[in-house]
Amino acid sequence: MRPPAGEPSIGPDPARPAPRPTLGRRQRILKSGEFKAAYAWRARAGDGRLVVYARPNGLAETRLGLSVGKRCGGSVQRNRIKRLLREAFRRLRAALAGGYDVVVVTLGHDYALEEVERRLRALVPEAIRRSAKAGRAPGAEGRAEA
Repeated sequence: MRPPAGEPSIGPDPARPAPRPTLGRRQRILKSGEFKAAYAWRARAGDGRLVVYARPNGLAETRLGLSVGKRCGGSVQRNRIKRLLREAFRRLRAALAGGYDVVVVTLGHDYALEEVERRLRALVPEAIRRSAKAGRAPGAEGRAEA
């Protein structure tokens, strides 16, 4: 039941659904040029099942890009893996440094959420550390030549 006009409502409005805890478009990498830039940056960490690339993006938040190839299965399996990766990253996002583009490449199939979360918890900070260790400041363009 709604309160009379002019009175503030107490609690959530049942007519308006609660926001879903998902990654919005601003928190994802969607353009191929952004993926290519992350690969070209060459700051990566892998464990045989996942490879994580990190690159400073000059923004306030860390964004996620996913690359799940056909070797992981049909579209249903690939989309399931992408949902698992997004959820694991969403859980991990608060503990990460802001201002990076993170691209996750899968090298296998048959992932479980706990396994993906454990792997990302180790790999994403390592890739970010490698990106920062190379002396690349967030917002810097190009790649430093060694």
